Amino acid sequence: MAARTRVALASVITIIAGILIAGWLIIGRGFSAREEPTAIETFVARRVRSLAIPRIAKEMQNPVAATEEVVAEAMAHFADHCAYCHANDGSGDTSIGKGLYPKPPDMRHPDTQEMTDGELFYVIHNGIRLTGMPAFGVGTAGDPDLDSWKLVHFIRRLPNISPEELEKMKSMNPKSAHELEEEEAIRRFLEGDDSPLPAPGHTHD
Repeated sequence: MAARTRVALASVITIIAGILIAGWLIIGRGFSAREEPTAIETFVARRVRSLAIPRIAKEMQNPVAATEEVVAEAMAHFADHCAYCHANDGSGDTSIGKGLYPKPPDMRHPDTQEMTDGELFYVIHNGIRLTGMPAFGVGTAGDPDLDSWKLVHFIRRLPNISPEELEKMKSMNPKSAHELEEEEAIRRFLEGDDSPLPAPGHTHD
C-alpha cells in the first residue's frame, strides 16, 4: 500500500472515529450552540479544515507586499467586515462569536498563525462549510482577490497588535442602529431641530 494511501486511510478513520465519538457526546449534551466544543470536536474540526484546503492552495505565495500602507488598509477592512465575529484583536470574544458553533478561533494562537499564507487566503476567500465563516473573496484567476491577501498580512500582525491600533479600530467598526440614531439626534440638535426622531420603521407619507 502506497504511503499516500495509508495516510489518507488513517485520516479517514480518524475523522470517522471522531465524528462517532462526538455524535455520542452530542446525544447527551444536545445541540446548543452555547456549549464549548469538546477536545474531540476541536480536533476533528481542525483536521477537516486542514484536509479541506487543497495542497496547491497551501503552497500559494502572497502576491502583496506587507507594507505599512497595506497593513493599515487591511486593518480597516478587518475592523469593518471581520471584527463583528472575530473581535478587533482576533480573539473571537464577541457576542456573535460566542453564539457560533464552532466558535471563531483565536487567530493570535499558533493554530492560526502556523497556517501558510495560502491556507489563510483560501479560508478567507472560500469560507468554511458548516461553520459561520462565509466566503468573502471576489475576483478570478485573471483578477486576483488582493483584499483577502492583504487581510493575511493583518492576521499575521494580530499577536503583536498594539493598544493604540486596537483603539483606532474602534472608530472603524460598523455602528449599531442605536449609535446611528444618537449621532442623528446630535446632528439635528446642533442644527436647532429638537423634534423627536421618528420611531423605527416609520415612513413619511
